[in-house]
Amino acid sequence: MAEVRNKQVVLKDYVSGFPKESDMHIIEGTVILKLPEASSEVLLIKNLYLSCDPYMRILMTQGASSYIPGSASHSPLTGYGVGRVLESGHPDYKKGDLVWGITKWEEYSLVSSDQTLFKIEHTDVPLSYYTGILGMPGMTAYVGFFELCSPKKGEKVFVSAASGAVGQLVGQFAKLAGCYVVGSAGSKEKVDLLKNKLGFDEAFNYKEESDLNAALKRCFPEGIDIYFENVGGKTLDAVLLNMRLHGRISVCGMISQYNLTQPEGVTNLANMIFKRIRMQGFMVSDSYNLYPKFLEFLLPHIREGKVVYVEDIAEGLENGPAALVGLYSGLNFGKQVLLVSRE
Repeated sequence: MAEVRNKQVVLKDYVSGFPKESDMHIIEGTVILKLPEASSEVLLIKNLYLSCDPYMRILMTQGASSYIPGSASHSPLTGYGVGRVLESGHPDYKKGDLVWGITKWEEYSLVSSDQTLFKIEHTDVPLSYYTGILGMPGMTAYVGFFELCSPKKGEKVFVSAASGAVGQLVGQFAKLAGCYVVGSAGSKEKVDLLKNKLGFDEAFNYKEESDLNAALKRCFPEGIDIYFENVGGKTLDAVLLNMRLHGRISVCGMISQYNLTQPEGVTNLANMIFKRIRMQGFMVSDSYNLYPKFLEFLLPHIREGKVVYVEDIAEGLENGPAALVGLYSGLNFGKQVLLVSRE
């Protein structure tokens, strides 16, 4: 019965505002590599990759979402990850299985099988993909674009935060559906990525646009059919002015608002009436029953190189706080992943 080190990223007494690295600290405890007695349907996992995602900021102050436990003070952060099963109290999982789902920011975690958890069956792609393109962000892009927006060939699509974990996939899915797609991002390098590697028809740096309404009119002279919303605030307000009749807005996230004491108001909502716009928020957890269908759709495209994915991988739990905080100022280039262990 081996007792080993268990390094953890623990939340301090964080209250509100823009998260800082100092709001988290690294501690080193120990863990016995054996399931506790009477722990049926619990798994002991060695975490290999952890996912850095914008919603984690919400869990720090508002507790649990509808499907993820909150990150309590003086406890390890909660989020998605990829791990290997070391011990299993559940008949559907055995030692050595690879899984992705909800875990803790630590080297070893006890995970209840009734949380979001999927066995990894396809290992001919990088394991890190299950924090992104083949995990929660990939499913988010798939559900938000195809299930909510029902795209038609030739439609005009706008994606904000387009170089991020979800946005880069929405743009590529739009191209697969025969749509015209434009993305916004926060640097010249990210704009180049969208146009030159990810296949967007056009892209712009929102930080260089003094008038977002004018930028959207330049890119969409005939208006926008589908908007995949990741940022909220001023961008959403400008988009509403440029939507076409019967346009659809899929509301995935509002990263520009998460760290504001007073969220920005949206003044152009009357356009939803005049243009008969449908705007719908969603939680990907409501649609995990579609995961087999999603894999069937996406895996062939990945294997054939028709869909690509850009990752920004930080290594070591001690670099986790910087990687997570960097999301909120756009320091990441692609999907931000934390490598915990290669074994």
